[in-house]
Amino acid sequence: MSTPQELVACVEKLASLPAVYHRIRDLLDDPDSSMFELAEAVSSDTAITARVLRVVNSVLYGFPGKVETVSRAVNLMGMQQVHDLVLSTLVVAAFSGIRPARMHMGRFWSDSVLRGLAARAAARQLGMGDPERMFVEGLLADIGHLVMFQVAPEPSAAALEAAARDRVPVHQAEAEIVGCNFAEVGAALAAAWRLPGGFANAIGAQLLPALAGPHVMEAALLHLANQIVATRDAEQPDEAAMALLDPMSALMLEIDPARIAAVRAKAEEEHAVVITLFFPNQAGA
Repeated sequence: MSTPQELVACVEKLASLPAVYHRIRDLLDDPDSSMFELAEAVSSDTAITARVLRVVNSVLYGFPGKVETVSRAVNLMGMQQVHDLVLSTLVVAAFSGIRPARMHMGRFWSDSVLRGLAARAAARQLGMGDPERMFVEGLLADIGHLVMFQVAPEPSAAALEAAARDRVPVHQAEAEIVGCNFAEVGAALAAAWRLPGGFANAIGAQLLPALAGPHVMEAALLHLANQIVATRDAEQPDEAAMALLDPMSALMLEIDPARIAAVRAKAEEEHAVVITLFFPNQAGA
């Protein structure tokens, strides 16, 4: 049996965020910092600069004209959104070399991108939360499973098998067999990486959003995105997603199958483009 912190401590040796991220994070937390300083920090890393400009110039943002410099991107998007964009690209890069034997990584990242896009689309269509922040939180929401299958593959696989056999939620089987569930592990990683406080709270409470405190809306949007991903292959996916929603979250979001369908359609419309943006060298992943 393991704690979330024990699992995260093991994987941190393999996947960590580079120093440039912490520099960007410090600038964001400093009320006296400037957009120029942020642009300079991002531009100090050519790989990050290339990834940021590739995404900024995609249909995901739809800015008129070509954005050729990080300074222009910061002026268009603001410091917070540039931070979130950098974070999303760095998380993918940090875990790109981790390929647990018992996980289908193409499916994992495909689901993670769809979850991020669903959270983003829900925030926009429902007029709740920051859409770009929700994309990153959605992208990270299942990262706990990547940690668990890398560090504790046997008990994690056993939990999945037990959940299917006994028809119980995966997180319940994980708690009994591994000692913690994927949401708790994801929250522990967010805390270890010193991500903004809302990340750990929302990710940790995605199974039961009421536990997220002041970040309950973010957790509810993640919870909705989870159900959209979970039902992507269902015969009537939107009705199935509605049935899986926590009642409090459904009430808070004022959601119904028709609105779920609209969110799903937008997320699926953008899915292929975003997969190509984040995984340009991996076909189908």
